[in-house]
Amino acid sequence: MAVEVVTFGCRLNIYESETMQRHAEGAGLGEVVIVNTCAVTGEATRQARQSIRRIAREKPGARIIVTGCAAQVEPETFAAMPEVSQVVGNHEKMKAETWAGMRDFGIGTSERILVNDIMAVKETAMHLIDGLRGHTRAFVQVQNGCDHRCTFCIIPYGRGNSRSVPMGAVVDQVRTLVEHGSREVVLTGVDITSYGRDLPGEPKLGTLVKGILRHVPELERLRISSIDSVEADGDLLDVIAGEHRLMPHLHLSLQAGDDMVLKRMKRRHLRGDAIAFCEQVKRLRPDMIFGADIIAGFPTETEEMFSRSLDIVEECDLTHLHVFPFSPRPGTPAARMPQVARDVVKDRARRLRGKGEAALLKHLTAEVGARRTVLIELNQLGRTEGFTPVRFTRPVTRGEIMSVTIAGHDGKELLAA
Repeated sequence: MAVEVVTFGCRLNIYESETMQRHAEGAGLGEVVIVNTCAVTGEATRQARQSIRRIAREKPGARIIVTGCAAQVEPETFAAMPEVSQVVGNHEKMKAETWAGMRDFGIGTSERILVNDIMAVKETAMHLIDGLRGHTRAFVQVQNGCDHRCTFCIIPYGRGNSRSVPMGAVVDQVRTLVEHGSREVVLTGVDITSYGRDLPGEPKLGTLVKGILRHVPELERLRISSIDSVEADGDLLDVIAGEHRLMPHLHLSLQAGDDMVLKRMKRRHLRGDAIAFCEQVKRLRPDMIFGADIIAGFPTETEEMFSRSLDIVEECDLTHLHVFPFSPRPGTPAARMPQVARDVVKDRARRLRGKGEAALLKHLTAEVGARRTVLIELNQLGRTEGFTPVRFTRPVTRGEIMSVTIAGHDGKELLAA
């Protein structure tokens, strides 16, 4: 065994895991498992600890290094685990010298907790990689951190304040990925619609997207990861309307459909704002497919409030739903609010998932007979422009982009003719 990485959480973590693995391999480390954690919920942290214990049982000779957001906000928790060799912070994990230091001095022989003040970090460096092993699409980090303080979220304390990668560096990275064969690129970050506020001239995300498409004409498909709709700028709406290389799929950070819950979450949009945004985008790009994050059972949520989250699935025409049963995160204001009973939280999450499954089924049924362009992934699976999975029964080549007719679906995936 050389260097293995176990990744939890967001697309940004996937990108960072690839960078860490390359740094660790470049430093000559071996018999190492890096666990890149997520802290979005208390359950995510619990799963990371469970995974660490399982790795220790299955790979008794491996040294386990824990990093990521949960390690950043709870370093002592992981350092106290006998299975863990070292805990590394989110800023430190992206430095080649961190991994070289482990080679030179031995893992665990220097300071066991290598976690510094993430709030003191003022910039996000571009980490140049030529693609992600095992992935047909490439991820490019354009931003890190978050300046907002939603009451349920501890991520700003794991990622620090919002920092943007300069536009030129992003364009160069995308160009390099395309030169190495990437046909689809995903822009990712913690709060990417806040992109550019800390850069000279304060360019917006839409400016960046236009710049990428203009300066890298060879790029065939560009995607944007999760966005905050209230921060969508005019240039972004322009490119949604007029650029076919920007894929018609947006994942929205909605979190709830009730105004009082949104206010208690300290979100910056109201129910009407989300609905109006989705209607506007659908007018500009009728084939746009929406995904969304929604939390079930937020503190103080009544049945009437929850019903509005159910309703917003249809009102925003959501297709791909990510449902999170509320899990109190120690250190957040929401953890101190009056909690909804756990059985009620679980039941609401179940009902919300059911609503999402019905919305997906409606979308899959409407796709039958359509002609779609599909990027082939592993195991005869691909994704349409709208990010809907397509299953092939005939041999296909990973990384190819194919035009296919949709013959049917199995309730979860489309089936290619």
